[in-house]
Amino acid sequence: MFQAVAEAMRFGRAWCAVLAAAWVFGTGGGVAAQTSATDSPLGLWRTIDDKTGKPRSVVRIYEENGRLFGRIVRGFDARENERRCTLCSDERRDQLLRGLLIIRNFKPDGAEYVDGDILDPDNGKTYSARMKLEEGGRKLAVRGFVGISLFGRSQVWEREP
Repeated sequence: MFQAVAEAMRFGRAWCAVLAAAWVFGTGGGVAAQTSATDSPLGLWRTIDDKTGKPRSVVRIYEENGRLFGRIVRGFDARENERRCTLCSDERRDQLLRGLLIIRNFKPDGAEYVDGDILDPDNGKTYSARMKLEEGGRKLAVRGFVGISLFGRSQVWEREP
């Protein structure tokens, strides 16, 4: 009888080890799975107004056909949500800021995301841009420019909690 109990205990421990391994591999390895979200700009970002230093809007960055795009999800000022891009000169003219596509066609290039453009809804202008994750993926440095990156403006966005 003791031999049967010992055999059952060995089987139970082996089964627990199999379940534990399945859980670890199924979740992508635990800690590695948790850090991978910060290795990508995908997700929600709080834009910070470079003039006031205050949060302005939340932008969702998503991937489509290997390129990154971003739309305004909401503004922190309720009036911003009902405002339209009256100064936009392309297909975004007169669209509500909430839902407006402001980031287009970024592609990864090493640690940066390049060859995209960004819209400033305040003046309706579109700028060439590049983005780079900072501080372990908690911040996103966004630089819009005309011609070369030297002539431009930068903002640092914060990942939404």
